[in-house]
Amino acid sequence: MFTILQIVLFIVLCVTAGFLAYKGYLRVYKNIMLGKSEDLSGDSSERLKNMLLIAFGQKKMFKNITPAVLHLLIYVGFVITQIELIEVFIDGLTGSHRIVFHAVKDIPALRFLYVFTISSIEVMSVFVFIATVAFLCRRWILKVPRLNKPELKGFPVMDATIILVSEIYLLACIFSMNTADMALHNGEYGFFVSNLLMPAFAGFGETALHVFERTGWWGHMLGVLALLVYLPYSKHLHILLAFPNTYFGRLQPKGYISNMPEITKEIKLMMDPSAVPPPVDANAAPVKFGAKDVFDLTWKNLLDAYTCTECGRCTAACPANQTGKLLSPRKIMMDTRDRMEEVGRIKAANNGVWIDDGKSLIENNYITVEELRACTTCNACVEECPIMISPLEIIVELRRNLVMEESNAPAEWNGMFTAMENNGAPWQFSQQDRLNWKNG
Repeated sequence: MFTILQIVLFIVLCVTAGFLAYKGYLRVYKNIMLGKSEDLSGDSSERLKNMLLIAFGQKKMFKNITPAVLHLLIYVGFVITQIELIEVFIDGLTGSHRIVFHAVKDIPALRFLYVFTISSIEVMSVFVFIATVAFLCRRWILKVPRLNKPELKGFPVMDATIILVSEIYLLACIFSMNTADMALHNGEYGFFVSNLLMPAFAGFGETALHVFERTGWWGHMLGVLALLVYLPYSKHLHILLAFPNTYFGRLQPKGYISNMPEITKEIKLMMDPSAVPPPVDANAAPVKFGAKDVFDLTWKNLLDAYTCTECGRCTAACPANQTGKLLSPRKIMMDTRDRMEEVGRIKAANNGVWIDDGKSLIENNYITVEELRACTTCNACVEECPIMISPLEIIVELRRNLVMEESNAPAEWNGMFTAMENNGAPWQFSQQDRLNWKNG
């Protein structure tokens, strides 16, 4: 009866967590699809190479060796520990106990492979524990500057702490499960780290050891399911989104800024006196320049926002931020994501129909004009991002909208624009006088 209850409870918990997780990931997908369509297909070999080197291989992380090694330990540990999780889930579905071990224990080679695998997972888990504690110290004791910026106040810093503490909790559950199980069976399994920890369980009776083992087993399983549900609301969604984001990353040089088709068309007409302008379609929607809200950005820009790890490397490298300007590329991505969430909630509350709330991505407690004007388009933020996010694309599109639709530009810019239009240069004198400086 107890076994049947365990199976039923396990299935109910898995189905419930799966349903809640599905809703969360569907919400993220719908919010990303608020953006304009953009074709990023083609050159699949280069895209696959980027994904393997940058997302899987973490190539760009190693510009800063200390956090790179710590992150690699957690990343590799996270991947490897999922192997033991397979057996946990099989046991949960069948009501068995270490079903894989009992299937191979009488075959020496397979038994050795099983024990070696679990022992390797335990050793890796120790390194994960060390890395996790180091990351907590960097945030709360050393207070690394890029991890203590104004945009991280409130939930963002709490989110990072929740994930790190959850890592420690999951590791404690693994070792409680394995070590108590070893003690119950007189070290039969032979797991390396658990064997070293067994003296800590000396003196406990069989009932207590069974409670420790079951607590670790259920605690680990519940922790994994809770993490699965929580992930769509956390910056740690990059664990999953880093792969599509790097695959669909820009293949153009980092200094490339896309042209606006409408402007390109007008310039070509100006350059060709014989060209005949196309007829005006009175029913066509008015042309929009740049972006004012998340609807005007592309789905790739919005995928960037959800993929942002909030690591702050972009902001630390930004020369505008270093000189005290308000601009923080990380905040640009966080504000974009927050506005997406707000728009998504409004649509969800109105059966998928957008009801204008009178806000936009510019101002309204999101990105300010001052932040946008501070950007020098140097591409430092794009170069630094470990997963190919481009805050610059969003900044450029928002500035285009300010200048071309809102006529919102400093007087100095307007003077430069006028001179370029009239004289073909930023200076206010004719082209014929451009070389007069050399006379005398």
